[in-house]
Amino acid sequence: MNVQKSARKATSDDIIYLDHAATSWPKPPAVLEAVQHALLHESANPGRGSHRMAVQASRTLLKARQQLARLLDVRNPVDIAFTANTTIALNMAIFGYVRPGDHVIATMTEHNSVWRPLEALKRSTGIQVTYIPVDACGQLDLHEVDQAFTAQTRLLICNHSSNLLGSILPAAELAQLAHRHGARILLDIAQSAGHIPVKLQEWEIDMAAFPGHKGLLGPQGTGGLYIAPELDLSPWLYGGTGSQSEEADQPSVRPDRYEPGTPNTPGIAGLAAGVQYVLDQGIESIAAHEQQLVARLWDGLSDIKGLRVLGPAADEPRTGIVSFVMEQQDPAQIAFQLDRQYGIAVRAGMHCTPLAHRMAGTVATGAVRASVGYGTTEQHVDQLLEAVQFIQRTAK
Repeated sequence: MNVQKSARKATSDDIIYLDHAATSWPKPPAVLEAVQHALLHESANPGRGSHRMAVQASRTLLKARQQLARLLDVRNPVDIAFTANTTIALNMAIFGYVRPGDHVIATMTEHNSVWRPLEALKRSTGIQVTYIPVDACGQLDLHEVDQAFTAQTRLLICNHSSNLLGSILPAAELAQLAHRHGARILLDIAQSAGHIPVKLQEWEIDMAAFPGHKGLLGPQGTGGLYIAPELDLSPWLYGGTGSQSEEADQPSVRPDRYEPGTPNTPGIAGLAAGVQYVLDQGIESIAAHEQQLVARLWDGLSDIKGLRVLGPAADEPRTGIVSFVMEQQDPAQIAFQLDRQYGIAVRAGMHCTPLAHRMAGTVATGAVRASVGYGTTEQHVDQLLEAVQFIQRTAK
């Protein structure tokens, strides 16, 4: 296949979309239909009325929780609180659980949605934070993690899959470490939910933050936080819930305690449809498809002279993320060329994870990130490879 060398106008109809780690696109048709149906027929406030539209809106939220519980291995759906995104979910968990004087362990692959809240708490409450480094493949030394625990350690935070390196951390083993030391674990599954199997109950995860708009194929503005049933977080937001309204404090019942205000019912309806699509396709099938594409992409990029691929090798466990840097080339300029000349959408820059860039040695430059999804094909991967090869050959 020939990649056009001259500039051409790319539209949303012909774009080669390789930015699924940011937001999945296009959404399955059922997602669009579900959002429209909710706007037309379920636009009342769930939990705030007994009329039919309000009742139907409540059923829509319950259905989404049940599907998420099935996909993520959660025993009770009410242990899932809806949020607008992973960032809010992580903030809810961190500010709701960490107390002044606590010690927290995190990894050097964490997103700014973890790093910045922890640094804010260091400044405001004096908590202590230890960031565990990773190797070039994004993996932790579990012995080093074990040695980092102190008597004051209250929480271990782990990015299940790095949004820069695509590496996958051993969630179950890390949960065992945390529990052995009397601590809890918060898992960021932003890049793994909907892409690879996630088993929160089996792994004994205490909290897990997820987005609706990435691998779960839902609309932007959706996400959630799983909170283990025995765990009580201090509410991060206060307000109306439609329950226990006579009380000055937030309700004690779940999920109301963590969901004040009117929820995004149309968005959650779309999320339910996205999760159903993942369940119908089978998470193992999706994971195998993306792994095959990643291997093809990793191998092709590794053959290009003057280009360095970040993260694990193609035959090692990883999600659908492949980041790279090219000698004496600005990642932002490469991404611009891919978009404007070839109609290929990737992401360049720091990816909101400067700690991981420090580990990769790319904190001064950033990197180009290509990420595959459920709709990516081998042809899309090959077109990216041909475009990158041409950019490298013609670089000054």
